[in-house]
Amino acid sequence: MDSSQPAARSGGVVGILAFGGIVAAITQTLVVPLIGELPTLFDTTTSNASWVVTATLLAAAVITPVAGRLGDMYGKKRMLLASLVPLILGSVVCALSSSVVPMIAGRGLQGLGMGVVPLGISLLRDVVPAEKLGSSIALMSASMGVGGALGLPFSAAIAENASWRVLFWVVAALTLAVATLIWFFVPAGRENTASGSFDLLGAIGLGIALVCLLLGVSKGADWGWGSATTLGLLAAAIVLLLAWGWWELRSAEPLVDLRVTARPQVLMTNAASILVGFAMYSQSLVIPQLLQLPKETGYGLGESMLGMGLWMAPAGLMMMIISPIGAKLSAAKGPRITLTVGALVIALGYGISLPIIGNGSALGLLAVTIVCSTGVGFAYGAMPALIMGAVPQSETASANSFNTLMRSIGSSVSAAVMAVVLAQMTTRFGPVSLPSESGFRVAMLIGSGVGIAAAIVAFLIPVRPAATARESAGSRSTAAKERSGGSDGWRFTGGSPCRRVRSRSSRGRSRAVGRRAGR
Repeated sequence: MDSSQPAARSGGVVGILAFGGIVAAITQTLVVPLIGELPTLFDTTTSNASWVVTATLLAAAVITPVAGRLGDMYGKKRMLLASLVPLILGSVVCALSSSVVPMIAGRGLQGLGMGVVPLGISLLRDVVPAEKLGSSIALMSASMGVGGALGLPFSAAIAENASWRVLFWVVAALTLAVATLIWFFVPAGRENTASGSFDLLGAIGLGIALVCLLLGVSKGADWGWGSATTLGLLAAAIVLLLAWGWWELRSAEPLVDLRVTARPQVLMTNAASILVGFAMYSQSLVIPQLLQLPKETGYGLGESMLGMGLWMAPAGLMMMIISPIGAKLSAAKGPRITLTVGALVIALGYGISLPIIGNGSALGLLAVTIVCSTGVGFAYGAMPALIMGAVPQSETASANSFNTLMRSIGSSVSAAVMAVVLAQMTTRFGPVSLPSESGFRVAMLIGSGVGIAAAIVAFLIPVRPAATARESAGSRSTAAKERSGGSDGWRFTGGSPCRRVRSRSSRGRSRAVGRRAGR
């Protein structure tokens, strides 16, 4: 951070950026209470209505790495403000929609604003003092969980007591407030350090590949996993990703620097992120269904949409509460240990759910969500710290955005796997088939197993010594200047965002001054 930047302002900056993350996360869960009513509201089929959710997922996946690269090139604050524009426009389009097509278009626009969180985390590295960076990253990362948890009761309460259009007008107003606060009170951070031109062909190639991949994964259950459409999309995704990788390795100014991404610390962190994203999303799909299924099933609790949202909300708040504890653990033991602990806690949460399912205890399910969210809070704060400890300053936003994309892919795969499990393991309830109690248990066992796998991968992340991290960041003189934030010789290390190591040149200068003073 610039020495001219008052440290006292950093708390307000973190609060504003976290508020932006919460609003973005609320946008993602905004339509959940409306999903069942959308076919009636817009006189369309259930399949068409499901695109209201899918459009946001696809747009967010495509824009996240692009926003990160543009943030490195043109400034993170500038791209933050640019990302909020489609959020506002999309909310307005949805609020004014009278048919499903403009509603899908509006939700796609909202998805284009999902680069807010990775850009905000990257900006923190520029504007927050090093001693506060770990806790700030953890708080910013937790904002996604908080917004997602609060979004359910928020949207359900408005949908039950007012017009559904009010949901989108409220989000538009909140997003406008975030943009105003960022414009006036958030500093721009460092001068743009990424040079060169934007890799348009790489962005298009990655975007098409991600659309094919996520479309095949998210719609496979509806279209059939063995259908020509699903298999064709998945095959096309593989071919396009291979071609994209070939192009990026040969591009002078790649969208994503795959050589940096292939560094062991970055590669293993991204692998762990996919698994954590899977494990995190599984319980958020299973628990709401258990809360809402009829009591007559013997394992459902018969809660309304609003009641379900209120039972889920404390889990999101737990992420906010646990984030400073995770930051202290990272400062003491390193973010690798924090990520490992977080993944193990997630696995524990799934494990304690097994005797609770079928007992008709809402408090028991609340405990499961709180334990799982505690683990997610640890993990989500540690992953950006590991990434930023292994990449040069000029690639912070791009690397964080790519890590966010990995988590999104994990969540998408989780949704597909849970849908298959619950669709295959059903029981008859009157004229309809519902997921069985055994199906829910299997789903939770899968979540626990993936959590354990994430812990193993996290523990094996080879965190580089500070000296190695400095030398591999590119040109030594350039990297030193970028990573120290000046000429004082203190540098951001790969082990922890709160620990600094003095450079050899600084130690040499200090010894020289001491010898002269002695003479």
